[in-house]
Amino acid sequence: MVEQRLSTGDAGAIEAVFRPCALIPTYNNPKTVRAVVMAVREHLRDVVVVDDGSGPEGRAEVAALAAEGLAVAVHRARNGGKGAAVKTGFAEAQARGFTHALQVDADGQHELSDIPQLLAAAKAAPSALILGAPIYDESAPKSRLIGRQITRFWTNIETWGRVIEDPMCGFRVYPLAAALAAGRTGDRMDFDVEIAVKIAWTGAPVVNLPTRVRYPEGGVSHFDLLWDNVRISWMHSRLAVQAMLWRPWVVLGRKVRAWLR
Repeated sequence: MVEQRLSTGDAGAIEAVFRPCALIPTYNNPKTVRAVVMAVREHLRDVVVVDDGSGPEGRAEVAALAAEGLAVAVHRARNGGKGAAVKTGFAEAQARGFTHALQVDADGQHELSDIPQLLAAAKAAPSALILGAPIYDESAPKSRLIGRQITRFWTNIETWGRVIEDPMCGFRVYPLAAALAAGRTGDRMDFDVEIAVKIAWTGAPVVNLPTRVRYPEGGVSHFDLLWDNVRISWMHSRLAVQAMLWRPWVVLGRKVRAWLR
C-alpha cells in the first residue's frame, strides 16, 4: 500500500496521510480489464474495480481478479453508467481509508506509464484535481476530437476561464473529499465533465498533465452518440446558467465570509 506523509500547510500544520488507490470502472471489458489492472499495479498496488452490471463474462473476470487478490471488486446489480460506477468507487475508497482515487478506464486507452507523474502531482498538491491532458495519435476518431473541443469551449465558460485542457479524459486523480463534496453529478458519460467543473467551482486547483491516449483496435466503447451527446448538451446548458447567474453570488458570499473573520 502506498502511504506517504505530506504537509498540508505551514510548518505548524498537522500532517495528513496521502493514501491513493486506483479506481477502474468497467462494463463488459473482459478482454482488457485484467491487463489494465496488472499494468496499474506496477505503479499502485491498491486497486478498486467497479463492475457496472456487466454480463456473465465481464462479471466473472472482475470476480477472478478479486479472488486472486489483484483488486477489490465491487459489483453493481444493474448497469448505471460510468458516472454511477465511479461514484460507487468513491464510496468504497473512502470506506477503506483512501484519500485520493486515480481513475483509469478499463479499455486500455490510457498510457499507464504516466501514473507516477499523476500521483506525484497529487502528492505535491493534495487538494488539487489532477487531469490527464491527452495527446492523441492517429487512432482517435475525428468525431471525438471535435466533440472534445466543443466541450472544452463550454467548460472554459463554466469555470470563468480556468482552463481544463480536456474535461472528458477519464485518466485523472481526485482528492476524495472534494469529489464527494461536489454535489449531484450525472451518472453516465456526462459525469467526467460535470465533476471536473464542480470541483473547480470549489476553488480547488486544477492541474493538467500531458498524457498519450490511443484507441486500441477492438476496444469496447460505451459512448452513445445520440443520448450521451444529449446528456452532455443538457449538462452544459445547466452549468452555463449556474456559472452566469448563481455561482458569482456563491463566490462573493465566500469572499465576504472570509473578510469578516
